[in-house]
Amino acid sequence: MASETIKFEIIGNVGKISLHRPNVFNSFNQEMSLACQEALDMCASNDAVRAIYLTGEGKGFCAGQDLSEAIDPNGPDIKRIVDEHYNPLIKRLRTIEKPIVAAVNGVAAGAGANVALACDIVVAKKSAVFVQAFSSISLIPDSGGTFMLPRLIGWQKASALMMLADKIDGPEAERLGMIYKWFEDEAFDAAAWKLVEKLAALPTKGLGLTKRLLNESVSNTLDEQLEAEGRTQVIAAATEDFQEGVSAFLEKRRPVFKGK
Repeated sequence: MASETIKFEIIGNVGKISLHRPNVFNSFNQEMSLACQEALDMCASNDAVRAIYLTGEGKGFCAGQDLSEAIDPNGPDIKRIVDEHYNPLIKRLRTIEKPIVAAVNGVAAGAGANVALACDIVVAKKSAVFVQAFSSISLIPDSGGTFMLPRLIGWQKASALMMLADKIDGPEAERLGMIYKWFEDEAFDAAAWKLVEKLAALPTKGLGLTKRLLNESVSNTLDEQLEAEGRTQVIAAATEDFQEGVSAFLEKRRPVFKGK
């Protein structure tokens, strides 16, 4: 990958994407967003990648949009930034049928917070900070924030956090249901990586189908969702990993899933 704005590597069965603009707390510019989208596409198309790990280099996860780019008269305008940099990124995070862990190692502000919340499982350092910073500069929450946050924590809390731009640390984010879990700073890297390795060893097709159903549930009626579950369960039952799971259960041994 040509860009130096991210670091991308495949470690075992995990595609690790590290946002790499630490001098500006990994704030997004055009190059970093497009590079991140490219890395996600590589993970999606590589069968060896069974889980994806998104984190930030240095002291921050992502401080949102690089405002120097946003106000540059020769740079992309706001519409282009939203349409080309953020919306395609969020869609990839939600539609790639592999589990994606956001490992929030520091500040996650504005679009950076909402990129994290679009991932399947979010873990954070105790000292990490989530902030919907948009109102501080008279913008609205983008990158799917107005979709994800109220569904995670409820209308009242989401409204308040978005309007007041309150800062939320790891324990408070977990208490609100915004994230899955927080870890002490010293234990964070090892604990977050252990989680994604566990996901990478699970039945990838089944996890991807679960993600598909969760996406569909947002707009389905109960009857529609029940029908979708029945239809999708047939697909899951046709996988090699289902056969392995049943065999392992009957043989009283640990299953060895292959993501097929």
